[in-house]
Amino acid sequence: MSESTAEKSLHTTVAERLIDGRSSVGQPHLSPDGTRVAFVVGTTSLEKNSGTSRIWIDDAPVSSGDHDGNPTWSPDGRFLAFTSRRNDQNGPNKGESTLHIMPIAQPGETRQLCSMPDGLGDLAWSPDGATIVFTSRTQDDRYTKKSVAWQAPRKVERFFSRLNGEDWVFDRPQHIYAIAANGTGTPRNLTPGEFQHGSPAWLPDSSGLVISAQRHDTWDTDLAEDLYFVPGDADTNQGGIRCLTAHDGTYALPSVSPDGTSIAFIGTGELETLSQNYKVGVIPISSDGLAESDFTWASAGLDRTFLCMAGPQAPVWENDSTLLATAEDRGDTHLFRVTADGSTDPVALTSGRITVHSYSTAAGTTVTARSAIDHTPELYVGDDKRTSVGDALAAQLLGWEKFATPTADGTDEIDCWIMRPADFDESQTYPVLLNVHGGPFTQYGDFFFDEAQMQAAAGFVVVLGNPRGGSGRHTAWGQAILGPKHQHAPGSGWGHLDVDDVLSILDGALDNYAFCDRSRVGMIGGSYGGFMATWLAANHGERFKGICSERAVNNLVSEEWSSDIATAFRTEHGPSHIDDVDVYANHSPIKDVRKINVPMLLIHSEEDWRCPIIQAEELWVALKLLGKEVDFYRFAGENHELSRSGSPVHRVQRAQLILDWFATKLA
Repeated sequence: MSESTAEKSLHTTVAERLIDGRSSVGQPHLSPDGTRVAFVVGTTSLEKNSGTSRIWIDDAPVSSGDHDGNPTWSPDGRFLAFTSRRNDQNGPNKGESTLHIMPIAQPGETRQLCSMPDGLGDLAWSPDGATIVFTSRTQDDRYTKKSVAWQAPRKVERFFSRLNGEDWVFDRPQHIYAIAANGTGTPRNLTPGEFQHGSPAWLPDSSGLVISAQRHDTWDTDLAEDLYFVPGDADTNQGGIRCLTAHDGTYALPSVSPDGTSIAFIGTGELETLSQNYKVGVIPISSDGLAESDFTWASAGLDRTFLCMAGPQAPVWENDSTLLATAEDRGDTHLFRVTADGSTDPVALTSGRITVHSYSTAAGTTVTARSAIDHTPELYVGDDKRTSVGDALAAQLLGWEKFATPTADGTDEIDCWIMRPADFDESQTYPVLLNVHGGPFTQYGDFFFDEAQMQAAAGFVVVLGNPRGGSGRHTAWGQAILGPKHQHAPGSGWGHLDVDDVLSILDGALDNYAFCDRSRVGMIGGSYGGFMATWLAANHGERFKGICSERAVNNLVSEEWSSDIATAFRTEHGPSHIDDVDVYANHSPIKDVRKINVPMLLIHSEEDWRCPIIQAEELWVALKLLGKEVDFYRFAGENHELSRSGSPVHRVQRAQLILDWFATKLA
């Protein structure tokens, strides 16, 4: 059946309604006395084809720039620091960014402290009020040239030198800068050199900082990330910088206890296994090359990951013995209280089918930014909702039902969700769209998900779930699909237990919800979900009328040769592709391309460095040569994050073509 102009207009309207003008709350930060809260309200604009962000305090905006963020209170609560960016660039050379201070408790004008050529973030105001530190990229001289035609060639010497969404980073490393809060002087680079640094956290006496960094020579092969002490008066000689940990794990997002004796952080001591439930760790500030075996893993009593897809954040100390941190739990993300010595299990402070994206606590008050499937993130003080920036959109959104279905082998159950289409009539049957998430170590769950809303608004039943290999569950669940030759936690490998679970999710919906039309089922997935889409097309294509494989991994061999994180896939699959290429080839869906007979839609971004566009090109070339039915769309100027943070115009266009395509294939 051909698509009508009316159908196309409907799908465009659906996408525009869910993208244009959509607002959400993020980055909440309480004043030191806990009485006021600064936060960011982000809004998408189709007219500007960009997102805007502005600083609010309590119930009103206080900044007027289009790209303001990182609100940070002075220790006495009299001032608010924030960053601003004056362009819409999101890639390399992010353009001039500025640091400002706004008076809050007294009259006065907002002052600009400094300007940086390539981004500015991670603000931290020293407890004595004298200094603000921040992160910014330090550019090589080549970036000052008037065009690339004048730039000297790059000599690339390390892995991970070019990253998705950032482009080249080795010649513009992220450093820690410090500047006087009174506006005198210029920024000082506390960590010059080739290495990357982030997440500065002050000691209470303002004598120095704890940061995360990869400053050892083998970081790009062993993949370790460490915690470092940096003196507050460090100069270009970097004297006094001390590595607190032993290059034996991934340790990031530090936070210093109020008494200055302990550091909390998020991390894992396992470098060779990707799918890990990251824990809250605690070490003494006096540490010097401390081994992981001597850490206190404070959150060990809860086998869930504290490195959350919804928003990684450093733990926040309530006092010297307890702290707050978020963890994923079977589709939800909740705020937990963790005892620093690990003597008791973490205790959930939030409940219900929600996702906590970020949080702050001060003087006995806790604020969160949280969302649900039918509401974008809003500000909550305790459990009281304090903003309404997403209420107008929420009035148009659909809810969903959570259900469980057993794994095919009967060993456990899978968390699943189903969303009924708009204008639902129980007596009718509807086409079904099965969604599979990326990662695979991520989770679907109870947070605002515009993909589901668009599909349901266009008349599809939306089905999704969290198969083995994902996060939000116990460690063994996430590690079940590691490669069969993995040295620490061998599993089935991609394309086995995970496929069984995905089909169980679909069968659970079809068997228990009579309004699902078994004869009109489509499937869509991106990244690892794109891998699953191509695998299902080749091995279970008879069950589907159409499959969309987006930003996919189709050939694990070429993926390991060309991805921005190439050389790291051994942590997922086991041996390196140099040592055992068959491990990669045998788990690649492209090997079965001749078996694909279901119509396929391929979507990929030109600047996707995580799953380079060659992944789609290989599949398209093979399908075209074999005379198969395939449509291929390429998005210029976008990267792996097109569906989440691409330009609003491109996100609408992407949604329209997906909905149009499935409307035809599942008619």
